[in-house]
Amino acid sequence: MKYITEYRNPEWVEKYIHKLNQITTQTWTIMEVCGGQTHSLVKNGLLSMLPQKVQMVHGPGCPVCVTPLHLIDKAVYLAQQPNVILCSFGDMLRVPGSQKSLLEAKAQGAEVRILYSPLEAVQLAKENPQKEVVFFAVGFETTAPANALSVLHAQRQGITNYSILASHVLVPPAMEAVMQDETATIQGFLAAGHVCTIMGLSEYEPIVQRYQIPIVVTGFEPVDLLEGIYKVVQQLEQGKAHLENQYSRVVKPEGNPEARKIMAQVFEICDREWRGIGTIPKSGYALRPELALYDADQKFEITLEKAQESSECIAGQVLKGIKKPHQCSQFGKKCTPITPLGAPMVSSEGACAAYYHFAQTKEETESIITQ
Repeated sequence: MKYITEYRNPEWVEKYIHKLNQITTQTWTIMEVCGGQTHSLVKNGLLSMLPQKVQMVHGPGCPVCVTPLHLIDKAVYLAQQPNVILCSFGDMLRVPGSQKSLLEAKAQGAEVRILYSPLEAVQLAKENPQKEVVFFAVGFETTAPANALSVLHAQRQGITNYSILASHVLVPPAMEAVMQDETATIQGFLAAGHVCTIMGLSEYEPIVQRYQIPIVVTGFEPVDLLEGIYKVVQQLEQGKAHLENQYSRVVKPEGNPEARKIMAQVFEICDREWRGIGTIPKSGYALRPELALYDADQKFEITLEKAQESSECIAGQVLKGIKKPHQCSQFGKKCTPITPLGAPMVSSEGACAAYYHFAQTKEETESIITQ
């Protein structure tokens, strides 16, 4: 297939659903790691098409959702400082902090800018030498190269009024953390294709071997996902555990060596706290010590007390695949996209937002819950 429309072809969707029904003999639980995959499954109605014995659970692959509460608070704190311009991607603005979101801070007069690239923030710093420009650098390995490049770009131009508040998290350690949870029932993974576009495939083989669990790297279109699910179920039914690459039109085994080289120049691996999950060892990126000038955390010497998460929000259980969004007592009640208790309800990749927006009828909601 050559064109994106072919990966949305109803005939191919029907073909894979038929093949899944033919080979599925027992119940299997599969986690799609990425929030983009979750949205595609829900939006396209794929969950209700799958055989009842194929149960999909949703993983921690939404970087906005797992950005810890205290980092949101730090971003809000920086935005409220005089002579600071706080820049961010748009999906971070409405994520609730302990007191307010960045959008609320902006409404109260803070200088918060929505940008499409961190390189825009570097240019903003160049044009406003009297201001400190901070970019809220959130994301998985996918967005890390551009954020790293922005630091190198600022350094080469001698721009010293630019820094990033880093909240980068890494996918493979999160998959291991999910598997190590005593309540885990996951028997197979769909890995995120865009992350593998950068990092390649080598980091997933140890997980396959350690847990004897199939991992299939997939894209985000309906046919991509169904082919990936089919490949996982096929392995499970045959008692096999391999790493497969369904997304070979984009993902190469070596990933993107140039992007990885840039990341290695700027970042080092660190322990990272995940919102709703806790600290996962070696699961994040921090700026290297020699680049402390561009590390907003050190530059502004931020010292804030850590706030407690809402006791009514079950985001952590949703992100670990233990519960579905509709199993939260506050879903669609106290927690909505307008008044979110947690990030998964407001993020464009959050599972709660996917269920809220795309499961529009009682029948659709019930069909999702039973999967």
